[in-house]
Amino acid sequence: MSKFSWEATTRSGETRKGSMEAIDENAVMNRLRADQLTPKKVKKAAFEINFKIGSGVNPRDLMLFTRQMAVMIDAGLPLVQALDILASQTENPHFARVLYSVKSSVEQGATFSDALKKHPKVFDELYVNLVAAGEIGGILDAILNRLATYIEKAVKLKGQLKSAMIYPIAIGLVSVGVVAVMMLKVIPKFEDMYKAFPGAKLPAPTKFVVNLSHAFANAWYYMVGSVVAFFALTSAAMSTSRGKDIAHAAILKVPLFGNVIRKIIVARFTRTLGTLLSSGVPILDALDICAKTAGNRVVSRAINYARMRISEGQDMAGPLAETEVFPSMVVQMIGVGEQTGAMDTMLQKVADFFEEEVDTAVAGLTSLIEPVMMAFLGVVVGGLLIAMYMPVFELAANIDVAK
Repeated sequence: MSKFSWEATTRSGETRKGSMEAIDENAVMNRLRADQLTPKKVKKAAFEINFKIGSGVNPRDLMLFTRQMAVMIDAGLPLVQALDILASQTENPHFARVLYSVKSSVEQGATFSDALKKHPKVFDELYVNLVAAGEIGGILDAILNRLATYIEKAVKLKGQLKSAMIYPIAIGLVSVGVVAVMMLKVIPKFEDMYKAFPGAKLPAPTKFVVNLSHAFANAWYYMVGSVVAFFALTSAAMSTSRGKDIAHAAILKVPLFGNVIRKIIVARFTRTLGTLLSSGVPILDALDICAKTAGNRVVSRAINYARMRISEGQDMAGPLAETEVFPSMVVQMIGVGEQTGAMDTMLQKVADFFEEEVDTAVAGLTSLIEPVMMAFLGVVVGGLLIAMYMPVFELAANIDVAK
């Protein structure tokens, strides 16, 4: 299969351009004609470098595609035509190639879900399974709308986590930068000034800061190397199964942040499970998908344990309570949902509640971290400045005594 770029016109005379993978130019032309397009130019694509991080498709692109696809299908537009329109309209070239590939698979007789399954980095297992459920039940437009809502809320949760983490990291980096400038530039100037006063004795705090500045200036590369080595070793440890287990368990126990992360994970789990169940996905399959998309190995193991016990004939609330991972309120709400037969509705309500809890927790965390970090920065910088000005105060006092 090779990649070809093409240019064609519609029946109304509108010019369209795109690219697709095919065996040869004739296959491209035949496919264009099947789409009621008149080929004008078809050529093999030149060598190109496709640099992308992760899937190459951001959640906003995926959410917009899902929402637009739902509208087009609800309006009665054929699936192939809808894919062609959305592929030609997207501004992300990698996503356009993926959509053209999906369109090609559908044209060759594959179901929509099977075509999406060929691109797991863009369309995850949750997405594919929901689309499959929509195709079987004949409610693909409704499923796609649910998926778009789910992606939108997932992006919001991820943004809240980033906003909770970015402020302390930014303040920490500013603190390191300020201290480095003082150690390398400011303190040496004070030291040179004090050397101009023969016989002047430096107070102990000033000597300590000066010696610290010398150590920093002479061995800063050791410090940087130690930091790089620490992160390299941490990354290597995190690549192992045991390392991931330890890190994921520790994340949930981190003071302040651990509670917020746990709420985000609970909101994601309940939202995902509720969306799957309301779309007609069997409970065991839904839990399997939730375990794979949990984002934390501790939570994944808890979900898999509940899944195993359910397969043995037990209810869901009891096994989840045994894991001691999920808050008791969540377990109780799930138990009520099982008894009333409204599990999906109950899960969506729990997800809404915890998303609001995350909003409140992030706002409270930000308001708490701000004064703490500012106070820390003030103490460090203020302490260095006071230590360097102490000889000035002593010299001024000696001058007054001499008078």
